[in-house]
Amino acid sequence: MRFIRFVALSFVFVSFLSLLTIQANALPNSFADLAAAQAGAVVNISTTKVVQGRRGLPPGFGFPQGSPFDQFFRGLQRNTPSHEQHALGTGFIISQDGYIVTNNHVVDGADEIIVKMRNGKEYPAKLIGTDKKVDVALLKVKAKGLQTVSLGNSDTLRVGDWVMAIGNPFGLSQTVTAGIVSAKGRVIGAGPYDHFIQTDAAINPGNSGGPLFNLKGEVVGINTAIYSRSGGNLGIGFAIPINMAEPVIDELRKTGHVTRARLGVYIAEVDKATMQALGLKNKHGALVRQVENGSAADKAGIKAGDVIVSVDGKTIKSMHDLPIRIARRKPGEKVRIGLIRSGKSMTITVKVEKMTETASKSDKTGKEQAKLGLLLGNLDADLAENLQTRVKKGVVVQQVQQGSAAAYAGIKRGDVIFQVNRHPVGNLDQFNRMAKHFKAGDVLQLLLDRHGNTLFVIVRLPKEHHD
Repeated sequence: MRFIRFVALSFVFVSFLSLLTIQANALPNSFADLAAAQAGAVVNISTTKVVQGRRGLPPGFGFPQGSPFDQFFRGLQRNTPSHEQHALGTGFIISQDGYIVTNNHVVDGADEIIVKMRNGKEYPAKLIGTDKKVDVALLKVKAKGLQTVSLGNSDTLRVGDWVMAIGNPFGLSQTVTAGIVSAKGRVIGAGPYDHFIQTDAAINPGNSGGPLFNLKGEVVGINTAIYSRSGGNLGIGFAIPINMAEPVIDELRKTGHVTRARLGVYIAEVDKATMQALGLKNKHGALVRQVENGSAADKAGIKAGDVIVSVDGKTIKSMHDLPIRIARRKPGEKVRIGLIRSGKSMTITVKVEKMTETASKSDKTGKEQAKLGLLLGNLDADLAENLQTRVKKGVVVQQVQQGSAAAYAGIKRGDVIFQVNRHPVGNLDQFNRMAKHFKAGDVLQLLLDRHGNTLFVIVRLPKEHHD
């Protein structure tokens, strides 16, 4: 009888210890050891950009166009000397000989990049390469024996897992924040390959490019963006999954640029109407709306009306998954595309082709958007939901160039432009057609949706001056 009681008590004790171990893994007593171990591999990045001439007036200042005061002040602006713009961000060291990862938007257009280590040492950094679509940049400093981070596996992250961020918010010195993974696969309109980790670890301006660690001390994300109405942390931050960034980093290190693959199809989300019309069992997949003549998809036999449901056996849950999966391939690789055609499942092998950046439509129309200082994208159902917009059609502001007409007007990343000069704007093509007629000195009236609120904005395009 005593033996049975002993065994029972032993079982209870072991169970209690196991419970304590589980709770310890789930809720750490402190992040101090983790922060101390990783702090030396996180750096402060400061950039300097020389802006030539013509500084504009701040929003809310100025005079009616054509008035003597307007001409007087514009004459003064024309003679304004060039000035410097400064920006701050964060990065992390991936090799002992000085390779450093950060966001592209931290160093974009910089004339000088300075990396400051935790011990106070500063190094000028060379920009090895950038990828604007994923928002990753690779830097190099001349140093040896540096402390490095370890890269983890972001695919194993679960919603609710603890994570820790280290960065330099608002230009302050190294700061540690912690929280949990709030969601995965977020699409926020930052670019074509959005697939962000959402976290409530405090992320603020200056944290961009910094590492997001798991409890093992491995980098699982690159802190990139925040959702905020005020510019400060509201408990919603976004990080690029390291599994998406790592191949980009490796390619930048080897070649200085990124080469992507493509199918050559235009796709749409599978909605309820598509399900009913095509006899689909669920909304998984990407509906092929159009196939480019002579493209890889066309050569392989993919047709408009097909629904692509898998790539190399991995399910395509939404339209957004397809370009991400294909972009990870190398041009010339053979990819097995699972699709449904007229209710029948089939698999087609496609030899994916190289994505030609210079010939892309977005680059051809970029000059039109650049007149305002904007990088724009189409609004779709997922973006409208994530951005909490009331409008269902329009163009999403992905980036705002510092010092541009749009920046001075107060336009922000995540805004949705749905009307220009009292004419509705339904998509990017429509906006670009309108933008072709914009002239230097024009005053544009824009209607924006900002998280469900309608804003009226005046944008004055700068006049061109010829010396």
